[in-house]
Amino acid sequence: MTEQISTGKTGEQIAAQLLKDKGYEIIETNKYFGKSEIDIIAKIGNEYVFVEVKTRKSDFFGFPEESVNDKKIEMMAKAAEIFTEQNNINTEVRFDIISIVINKSKTNITHIEDAFIP
Repeated sequence: MTEQISTGKTGEQIAAQLLKDKGYEIIETNKYFGKSEIDIIAKIGNEYVFVEVKTRKSDFFGFPEESVNDKKIEMMAKAAEIFTEQNNINTEVRFDIISIVINKSKTNITHIEDAFIP
């Protein structure tokens, strides 16, 4: 496993725990729909939340959440649509980003709710 993949997996574990601590139910992790992936599908109350987790070892080149581009948003929206159709979900959904910077001195976590509307 490459260091980048390892960092990403660590970030996803941190993000899932953060959501659990906030009262979210984790429905799926690393769910693929064709070429599209959703890192975490969670639920809080009646709302389904599709979460993109971005983890970096430094913010030297920008904050992790800045790497969520239009293409990623489009792919997440398609994946969410497939998931909701397959599971007959007719409730509110939203898209969040959890941005994590892990370095030697500390870990910074930012949970951006309603990060985008596709």
